[in-house]
Amino acid sequence: MKPSPVSRNDFEALFENHELAFRVYAKVLLPTWDAVDEVMQTASLVMWRKMEELDSSEGFLPWGKVVVRFTALKYLRTQSRDPLVFDPDLIEFLVQEEEEWDEERFEKRQAALTQCLDALGDQARKLVLSPYQGHGYLTKLAEASGRTRNSLYKQIRRIRSKLEQCVLQQLEVSP
Repeated sequence: MKPSPVSRNDFEALFENHELAFRVYAKVLLPTWDAVDEVMQTASLVMWRKMEELDSSEGFLPWGKVVVRFTALKYLRTQSRDPLVFDPDLIEFLVQEEEEWDEERFEKRQAALTQCLDALGDQARKLVLSPYQGHGYLTKLAEASGRTRNSLYKQIRRIRSKLEQCVLQQLEVSP
């Protein structure tokens, strides 16, 4: 008996659960986050249109990665004049490396990082996340605190080092 296709509600939940993995996979293949955003937008539409091809929710992640891969390759072909586009041989190497990706390991690392970030004080967490808050955010923090951007970057580097040690320690403890 053939399994029933994935429903629209199931598809939305599956996509939401795996979107980060798709984005990470796309970033392996693409030179910029803007390219990742563009490819993810197109890939999500393709997935949505072709969701009846999916037999069960268990196959969603590998199926979605194939869609992301082909969408990324198509994007790269159209952008081939851009100097930031990777060589096709490098892309193939990265795809082969990614196929060895262990999602369970990724999720454990993500959980450990979240736990370690939660263990930081509010100020340290705000500072270490500041480079990801958009252009000029760190400069505003430096001005507000009366410090230089360079001193904040040094402090961020120290916090990141502590985070790395915390994550490694969490991963050693977890089964």
